[in-house]
Amino acid sequence: MALTNTKLLLLSSTILVLAAASADAQERQAYFGETHVHTGWSFDAYIFGNTKSTPADAYRYAKGEAIKHPLGYDIKIGTPLDWMGVTDHSEYVGTVSLANTPGSSISKLPIAEKLIVHNPADITRIYLWLGNTIVDKKPIAELISPEVANSVWKQNVDIANEANQPGKFTAFCSYEWTSTPNNRNMHRNVFFRDCAKVPAAPYSSIESSDPSDLWDWMDGQRKAGNELLAISHNANLSDGHMFPTDVDEKGRPIDAAWAASRDRNERLSEIKQIKGASETHPTLSPNDEFANFEILTYLLGDPAGRFPTISGSYIRQALKDGLSMMEARGFNPYKTGFVGGSDSHNTGVPYRQDNFYGGHVLNDGDIKQRMSGYVFAGLDVRLENPAGLTGVWAEENSRESLFDAMQRKETFATSGPHIRVRFFGGPNETGVVGKQDWVKSAYAGGVPMGGDLPPLGEAKTPSFVVWAVKDPTSGNLDRIQIVKGWTKHGQSFEKVFDVAWAGNRTPDKFSGVVPPIGSTVDISDATYTNTIGAVELKGEWADPEFDPSLDAFYYLRTLEIPTPRWTTIQANELGIAPPDNVPATVQERAWSSPIWYTPTQELRTAATKGTTVANLKQKGATVLDNAALTDLIVGKSSWVRNNVTDEVFSIAWTPSGQRLITNSSGAIPQPSEVGDVMHGGLMGAGTGYAIKDGAIVTTLGNAPYEATVYKLGDKYFAARSNEFGYANYEVVPTPKMLDPVGQPKAPF
Repeated sequence: MALTNTKLLLLSSTILVLAAASADAQERQAYFGETHVHTGWSFDAYIFGNTKSTPADAYRYAKGEAIKHPLGYDIKIGTPLDWMGVTDHSEYVGTVSLANTPGSSISKLPIAEKLIVHNPADITRIYLWLGNTIVDKKPIAELISPEVANSVWKQNVDIANEANQPGKFTAFCSYEWTSTPNNRNMHRNVFFRDCAKVPAAPYSSIESSDPSDLWDWMDGQRKAGNELLAISHNANLSDGHMFPTDVDEKGRPIDAAWAASRDRNERLSEIKQIKGASETHPTLSPNDEFANFEILTYLLGDPAGRFPTISGSYIRQALKDGLSMMEARGFNPYKTGFVGGSDSHNTGVPYRQDNFYGGHVLNDGDIKQRMSGYVFAGLDVRLENPAGLTGVWAEENSRESLFDAMQRKETFATSGPHIRVRFFGGPNETGVVGKQDWVKSAYAGGVPMGGDLPPLGEAKTPSFVVWAVKDPTSGNLDRIQIVKGWTKHGQSFEKVFDVAWAGNRTPDKFSGVVPPIGSTVDISDATYTNTIGAVELKGEWADPEFDPSLDAFYYLRTLEIPTPRWTTIQANELGIAPPDNVPATVQERAWSSPIWYTPTQELRTAATKGTTVANLKQKGATVLDNAALTDLIVGKSSWVRNNVTDEVFSIAWTPSGQRLITNSSGAIPQPSEVGDVMHGGLMGAGTGYAIKDGAIVTTLGNAPYEATVYKLGDKYFAARSNEFGYANYEVVPTPKMLDPVGQPKAPF
């Protein structure tokens, strides 16, 4: 990372004013809420042991009332929420719970007898029965009939209307579309703007497990005057299928129509919840020192002999792939905003490290069972973490205002604490933070999170305003960062810039990296103090590396100082050592939705063009077959230049199918989805390769990457399968790296 801001305002931890710091001129307020929670009406939650709760209990909990955990103890939220959408599974919603409720309409149906729970064996039987009918697409007609499905959905709507208090608390009409093909999490939470216009019944994965069919149904609802949006969640558990770049779930090529449908319907993505974070992964972001945050390697149900694919499962890479698709194909399906959620199946939700009671009812609700390393459906529950939260900047606390803010993506996510952040960008966002009415000035001169920068000429550089205020009940703030992503010739890049930070730390002279803030955590008694860090941080930053011809995005990330993780706190309560399979401390954080920059067509046309496969074929290049590839590389070493970055590196190819990449200059490689492999080369750790079907095949994060080699005259060019038709790599002669006095020189 590098620090490059020239205008910076820091406020130390001695600042006493919290929520009112910049409130005088705020045009919109931050409202915190929940986008993803299950009650006993979700059939899996009921089977897990949540047998008594309803959506009404979830709203009571959100408003600050104590409710009962299914194990019998009281649970209560520390800071009440401003809004909530209960998202019980639409598949067989309420049927198991109501079948076991004497006097309910469902309990009077003949099929109810098959849903009655008499003993633990019934729980397993019912769960497998219902689940298999969904997977096999053979639904139980009696349970999806309008008499059942419509009546339960109407009760859900009635409960939301009863809990809704405009101006004080908002209860959305919402549900979860639960698609899990081949153990992949493809779930979406669907939110409606107006409960008076909801359909008679929600669209479920029983009707289709393909998201494009859900979007078509949503388009139909919208045409009928019913505004709604979908939120993708748990991308980290999607096995690479949440953010595809080549074909959709039906095997059709992703095109502009698919991208437009997704952008129109799926405005937001869940970046953090109980089952891990979906921002990024160290394999995809090896140069991001904070990428290793609540990483969870897991597939739903823990299928034997499988583990998840990393590429296609994380939001930052999706944002970058979206830029590359825009450059190469003219459309971007991944202009998504950020939210946080829980996915708790307890009705109540644990948002804090010091109030964690699990999310899967009897499977993780007891502290001794939790801390023993209990494995639930293949998941060590110590790998779970407190829920995320969604912040929305809206004019008022009402369904309409909050929904409209979600629709325009003026949202941010936190890992649980009520951290507030603002993020603005534009051509004139300088000299703003010192003004008393700086928020109004920022809106007037630019766009907020979720927006698009206006067209910029070659002489313009975008500037950004960042602001964060801590949660009064949580840790102080460490720093604010801006995460930038951009693309060039099919390659995508990222960089994290420190923009504002607490204390008197000095960035490294050469790298610009701001040193760690330190830690006040005493692991032995699971405590910390707020004697370091800041209450509020604010700053301005202009992109020093801006190229107006390249697509880019920017988002804010702010981090708290280190605090004890819940596993450390509960180990202390039990008098045992903290587990060593998870970190002892955590740095809570918040993420703003991105701001995007798209160059004009004139700037694109004037920019330097990259070499594409189509260019090579047009010039008469021939593709190498297996025999030619074997002759070219096996048992040999190659020098290759990345023609986008001009980086030159060597590759040693062993006859046994291993390759080792070393960077000729010793620099850390920058392009996404190659960095991890090349870092391995710097440490002497090789990776496997194979020659198959006319391509060199390697894997990264369980995803195959193919390099097809073309010969043009006496030159060889390689096109990587994830670089959207560009042939960016060229085999070159062995470079001479040093001149006679030991100074670096050009490779040729």
